[in-house]
Amino acid sequence: MAMHARPLFRVKICGVTRIDDARHAVAAGADAIGLNFVPGSPRCLGSGEAAAIAAVIPRGVLRVGVFVGTPAAAIRGIVAAVGLDAVQLHGQWPADTEATADPPDTCAALAGIPVIRAVRLGTGTGPAALDGAREWVRQAAALGHGPSLVLVDASPPAGAGAAAFGGSGRTVDWPALRAAGGLAVPIGIAGGLRPDNVARAITESGAVAVDTASGVEVTPGVKDAAAVRRFVEAAREAFSRLSS
Repeated sequence: MAMHARPLFRVKICGVTRIDDARHAVAAGADAIGLNFVPGSPRCLGSGEAAAIAAVIPRGVLRVGVFVGTPAAAIRGIVAAVGLDAVQLHGQWPADTEATADPPDTCAALAGIPVIRAVRLGTGTGPAALDGAREWVRQAAALGHGPSLVLVDASPPAGAGAAAFGGSGRTVDWPALRAAGGLAVPIGIAGGLRPDNVARAITESGAVAVDTASGVEVTPGVKDAAAVRRFVEAAREAFSRLSS
């Protein structure tokens, strides 16, 4: 997988629910913090809670809002109220219901806001594994505003609701991602990443960014500061080796 220009972030700590956890992640060297707005998730925040966390995140560290099936107008309202820098669309395609869908026109309706699109590997082999993602990116771009980064995450369990999207601890097939080739935008990876496997995930997948939630937690939404520090260090060392 070819390396692109620097992506929106290299290391994202997602599902942050506490001010102290945000501060620890920034101090550890994370360059993106994820705030969850998915109803039913144990990491879901209200706008007021999220704004208090966002307020302690310094300029230069990306504040990302994570959404599943939320209308673009509502997302824009939260972006303004919280002070978000980017939006992550985490819904599936196709989806069982509108509540778990994030179609390309949602991305287009967020013009002016950087969008990260979470995708899943398909059942095909080689390049076919990313055909669905390629088509979504193509359609969004054709509508005038495509994603700035694609984040390959593990598929949720069959029949799972929106709350199960992300933070499940399930992993992606990293070699299959590398074999799938590139996209028109940089590719990051999520799903089951921990301090002890993130370097291998980077090496085997070729991803240029990593994202973790459950892999650095004591309980859902409560981060382990030492694990966060080890995760960031391991990821940055791996990226450094690949770029040298």
